[in-house]
Amino acid sequence: MIKFIEPLLIEYSLITAFALIGLLVWISYILSGRLTRGRVHGSAVAILLGLGLAYAGGLVTEGKKGLADIPAFAGVGLMGGAMLRDFAIVATAMGVHLGELRKTGSVGVLSLFTGILVSFIMGGCVAWAFGFRDAVSITTLGAGAATFIVGPVTGTALGASSEVIALSIAAGLVKSILVMIGTPWVARSIGLNNPRTALIFGGLMGTTSGVAGGLAATDPKLVPYGAMTATFYTGLGCLLGPSVMYFLIRSIV
Repeated sequence: MIKFIEPLLIEYSLITAFALIGLLVWISYILSGRLTRGRVHGSAVAILLGLGLAYAGGLVTEGKKGLADIPAFAGVGLMGGAMLRDFAIVATAMGVHLGELRKTGSVGVLSLFTGILVSFIMGGCVAWAFGFRDAVSITTLGAGAATFIVGPVTGTALGASSEVIALSIAAGLVKSILVMIGTPWVARSIGLNNPRTALIFGGLMGTTSGVAGGLAATDPKLVPYGAMTATFYTGLGCLLGPSVMYFLIRSIV
């Protein structure tokens, strides 16, 4: 039976990946509802389970692509690649009403720059505390504190080592999970209950996956607004990281 099924899984690897991720998400939402009563969103549970599967795949194959190193699950590497990721990020803009976006005005723009600057400063300070002294590493880790996309983009542009880039991705993942889990808990106290505050929140936090997951657990109608400015945050971070932030940090250190 296994000999018959395995070639099919390999031949239709992308379909296999969609089926696997669908099953994983289904299980995650069941665990979220039964174990946390929805307090921890199913998306956060899915990320944790996905990281666990990636680690297990690396142990089994001793490879570098996690679960995608197993031939039957090679499609996971394509499904989780940059192409579909960017498509998903762009698709978040479809639910946004431009009228609500314009209402945010200068406050929304200010939230973007404030969020990026604070993330870079905090990430850079942590990098310095752990012994990094060169501007390239500090900037890359500061970018990772912004998002796990800005980190590797900045690190690659500046020629950072693979170890530093990996650390920047890890920092961004931790931030994403924390935002995703913490948003429902603080939403009421910060007035996160309308499109305007969702836009500002997305600009301050920046991590698209974390903001989208956290807002989905708070109020699904707010997801497109927070995800929109979080997407702007990512693009702006990718522009400022290897340029303005790098020169700023190099002038200091």
